[in-house]
Amino acid sequence: MAEAVETNSGSDVNTAVSLTANVMGYLQDEIKSEYETLPTINLGELDLTTDEFILDEVDIHIQANLEDDLVKEALKTGVDLRQYSKQVETELQRIEQASIKDYIKESQNIASLHNQITACDSILERMEEMLSGFQSDLSSISSEIQTLQQQSVSMNVRLKNRQAVRSHLSQLVDELVVPSTMISVILDSPVTEQEFLEQLHELNNKINFAKELSFRETLACSDIQDIVDRLKIKAVTKIREFILQKIYSFRKPMTNYQIPQNTLLKYRFFYQFLLANERQVAKEIRDEYVGTMSRIYYSYFKSYSGRLMKVQYEEVADKDDLMGVEDTAKKGFFSKPSLKSRNTIFTLGQRGAILSPTELEGPILIPHTAQRGDCRYPYETLFRSQHYALLDNGCREFLFLSDFFMVAGNSALDLFNCIMGKTLSMFLKSMSTYVSDCYDSIAIFLCIHIILRFKAITAKRNIPAMDKYWEAVLELLWPRFEMILEMNIQSIRDTDPQKLGVLDTRPHYITRRYAEFSSAIVSINQTFPNERTNALLGQLQVEVENFVLKMAAEFPSRRDQLIFLINNYDMMLSVLMERAADDSKEVEGFQQLLLARTQEFIEEILSPPFGGMIAFVKESEALMEKGQLDRLKNDEARITQLIRGFSSTWKQSVEALSQDVMRSFTNFKNGTSIIQGALTQLIQYYHGFHKVLSQPTFRSLAVRSELINLHHLMVEVKKHKPNF
Repeated sequence: MAEAVETNSGSDVNTAVSLTANVMGYLQDEIKSEYETLPTINLGELDLTTDEFILDEVDIHIQANLEDDLVKEALKTGVDLRQYSKQVETELQRIEQASIKDYIKESQNIASLHNQITACDSILERMEEMLSGFQSDLSSISSEIQTLQQQSVSMNVRLKNRQAVRSHLSQLVDELVVPSTMISVILDSPVTEQEFLEQLHELNNKINFAKELSFRETLACSDIQDIVDRLKIKAVTKIREFILQKIYSFRKPMTNYQIPQNTLLKYRFFYQFLLANERQVAKEIRDEYVGTMSRIYYSYFKSYSGRLMKVQYEEVADKDDLMGVEDTAKKGFFSKPSLKSRNTIFTLGQRGAILSPTELEGPILIPHTAQRGDCRYPYETLFRSQHYALLDNGCREFLFLSDFFMVAGNSALDLFNCIMGKTLSMFLKSMSTYVSDCYDSIAIFLCIHIILRFKAITAKRNIPAMDKYWEAVLELLWPRFEMILEMNIQSIRDTDPQKLGVLDTRPHYITRRYAEFSSAIVSINQTFPNERTNALLGQLQVEVENFVLKMAAEFPSRRDQLIFLINNYDMMLSVLMERAADDSKEVEGFQQLLLARTQEFIEEILSPPFGGMIAFVKESEALMEKGQLDRLKNDEARITQLIRGFSSTWKQSVEALSQDVMRSFTNFKNGTSIIQGALTQLIQYYHGFHKVLSQPTFRSLAVRSELINLHHLMVEVKKHKPNF
């Protein structure tokens, strides 16, 4: 044991000695480095024997060394530098020896420190081994985490795939499975039940899905195909029976077919189901509906049209009822007792009210009600009722076909024509027969404008099905109207005034017919103007003007001719202005003619009582313009007679003139206007007479003092103006 201790002690001493040696070596190195850091005076560079010695550089080095603090201290004390250097070296050696002794003295502590450091190294080594183990463990854990992450991603992908497959399979199974509820409802429930309609939608979806799967050759489709086909056959059978029953109900007398139509519209999906799954049955139903409704419409409108024609006026116009035909030319129908009836052929009266919105779209006529009340109507009223019923039923039918049978465009038009074509052809045929023998031009023209308005109504409702029919009707009516108008024009052109009986200055019945007829056509034509109609009216006006002039020429005196012309022009103008616009071509034309003939008539009636004065004024004014008034200075006797004659007779003459005018003109307003115009013209002439006599040529005439004061004359004339 002692040997062991001694061995340990010896080894500890050796260790301490070697450690002390190491420390001493370290201290020597530190002291040496400390000594080397002391500032030194570099004298090697101050070699004065060198050839390169430069005083400036020596000065710089000396100055730099002198700045050192130790050098400054040594210089102050006057120490020899060499001696000082040795002293420093000796001091260093002493310090070194002292340091070594100190380290030897502390060798035990240093050994202890060495042992502690060694122990620390072992501990740190064990810790390093532990940390290395931890590091290897962490590396293995990281690899395990990566493995788990990869497994998690893989499981997630598999889960999503399974969920996707499950959703598809679930949907497939749901679509394939035929629930018992569907089977019971399709087999047992009435088709009118809401539940049946809902299950029919579901069945339709399953049928479509089964078709889609069959295209993909899905094996599961065969499992349900049989039951789906059986349910489809049962549903088709029940739907077919239901729809055919509704169609057959249309055929019952007095049935309002719009009610079963509305019922069918509630179940429009039935036909859609048939069309998608059983086209043969869908075609059967469609053909049955088309045939049934075609016969119903044809029967209804044929019966209705026939009964309507029984309430038409018995007296209708014929080929002899023309504008230029004299009243005495026909015996019987339009003889004196029927004169009023003939005049209504050319008069609009209340017939134009048929075009008002309230009457145009008013209720249709009920023939048996009209017959019980012994009511009679003109043709255009029957025409309106007939075609409004056609319009209303046609629009409703077109909308039903488009909705229930799911057709549009040309298909809808073709289907509509299959149903309504026979009825429309019957209408056109009967209308063609009637129109070919119709001579009531106002009735034809009203029918044309009824069709134009009905055409606008269908366009507004966006129903194109009736367009071709409207055009066909207009192609029938327009030529007939133009032909009747041309016949009236020709009748007036061919009229012989000498065969029209006794001459009369009052308005002629032919001009009255024209006025009534023209105002009627112009007022109707304002909404839908037609240039051809305007051109024919222009020709008719020319012929009437020529006729009036030919009739006026039959009167022997110009005065009677003018009275006849003014009465006829005034009558035609008054009638036209009641219905036509004030700026219409016809109104403006007759206003100009009336004004011209009125002015001429005023001159004519002023001529007998005041002709001498008027002639003198005109002659004098003409000479005044030429500066030759002196040629009349010798007409004193003539002037005296004119002045005294006017003064003595003018009141009686004006009174007689007024009475004569009022007797000559049937229109009191027109007569009053002519009297006022005549008196105004008389005052103008008398004013001209004053003006002529005030000229130097006649100033010396003594008779000038007998002239009536112009203002006084105007006051007196106003008293003679009639008031009506």
